[in-house]
Amino acid sequence: MAATSLLAENPIAQHERCNQQEQIAGDWYSVPDLSLRDNRFNVPLDYSDPNSAKITVFAREVVAAGKEKQMLPYLLFLQGGPGFESPRPTEASGWIKKACEDHHVVLLDQRGTGLSTPLTVSSLSQFKSSTDLVNYLKHFRADNIVRDAEFIRTRLVSDAAPWTILGQSYGGFCAVTYLSFAPDGLKSVLLTGGIPPIGNGCTADTVYRACFEQVVHQNEKYYRRFPQDIPVVCELVNFLNEAEGGGVSLPSGGILTPKGLQILGLAGLGSGGGFERLHYMFERIWDPVLFPGGEKQISYYFLKAFENWVEFDTNPLYALLHESIYCQGASSQWSAHKLRGEYESIFDPIRAAKEIRPVFFTGEMIFPWMFDEFHALKPFREAAHLLAEKDDWPPLYDVKVLNNNKVPVAAAVYFEDMYVNFHLAMETASEICGIRLWVTNEHMHSGLRDSGSQVFDQLMGMLQGKKPWF
Repeated sequence: MAATSLLAENPIAQHERCNQQEQIAGDWYSVPDLSLRDNRFNVPLDYSDPNSAKITVFAREVVAAGKEKQMLPYLLFLQGGPGFESPRPTEASGWIKKACEDHHVVLLDQRGTGLSTPLTVSSLSQFKSSTDLVNYLKHFRADNIVRDAEFIRTRLVSDAAPWTILGQSYGGFCAVTYLSFAPDGLKSVLLTGGIPPIGNGCTADTVYRACFEQVVHQNEKYYRRFPQDIPVVCELVNFLNEAEGGGVSLPSGGILTPKGLQILGLAGLGSGGGFERLHYMFERIWDPVLFPGGEKQISYYFLKAFENWVEFDTNPLYALLHESIYCQGASSQWSAHKLRGEYESIFDPIRAAKEIRPVFFTGEMIFPWMFDEFHALKPFREAAHLLAEKDDWPPLYDVKVLNNNKVPVAAAVYFEDMYVNFHLAMETASEICGIRLWVTNEHMHSGLRDSGSQVFDQLMGMLQGKKPWF
């Protein structure tokens, strides 16, 4: 696919000016030390069809207070996910504060998230069939996120000038799609924990095989830090396994089972402070027995905390589309579920609990049984299976274009990243001409959130020649 093919099939992106229906801009307002302005853009659901239904895409402009009228270069932030909205600034802090020193920042709610025609558990219930839902969801991957970004750039940025993009995690995947199909819209690219595998077909099997190995490593590190949690988690798994129905009811109406408990690793094992938060969560598993002979039970506090960690009820797109982000012309076939079978002797929670050895948690993986055990996902069980079988996903990357890339790119690659495997990231980096790499073990996948000012400053310094990049 040629570098301009994505734009060529988007007739709306060829328009030279916007009109009242295409963009609605609000007034400037403030939070401490920042000024913000909300923009809503009416874009096609399907850019290949001029008569396609329209959806709204929301983008929030952010500048340092007092710089609203200054002609600063634009920087677009692409959030991790898939299926999560952009951050909501409450003050000037972290990477946003640093970026606003020299940039006009744009926080994009990727289509289907936040205020961009949000696809929530309730809104998705409007579809009459799973087939209709799948035909709608197929338009919510990185290719169309890039089309939305180009639509916005040509209407928001003065003279439709190229902008810099900062892609975190899945946002980095989208940024590499951007480099593949719309590089003329880019001044420079910053990637933080977000270099995707770019092979043809479905790379999910390769990704999960590598991820399972890193997840094992993270589990071993966790239990070295908190060995006292080994019997605690084993006791909990045995309790769940012996409960009627093989689990305990969750506040939302789903069920917590031993294998469901394991997904706490998604948030607990791979981000800064995750080990500590997971440990403190296990301190509150049990209700006190207030009277002699009282029944032992899991506390509401723990069950509610568990649901707050998984977030499927508020961001169902993550579960529905997660494996499809690795697909180009092939189906995922529930890749994580298949690969787990190769590691079942390690990840079997019931066996581990009975042997009183560490119960290993899983990582960034979606399994088919989640659509049975989590109440918010149950209505989408059939759609999830159809998405796992779908094999006509369009391309997300163009290796030839990446090999001849002319856009300056700087990337933070985290050596022990549990979500984006280091070795796979380095393979892709070797295909992006001119990329500058900052390889570090000082940060986890959440480096931009945990130490945003430092990470942003390092990458910008590399692009500007102020810091070495080899």
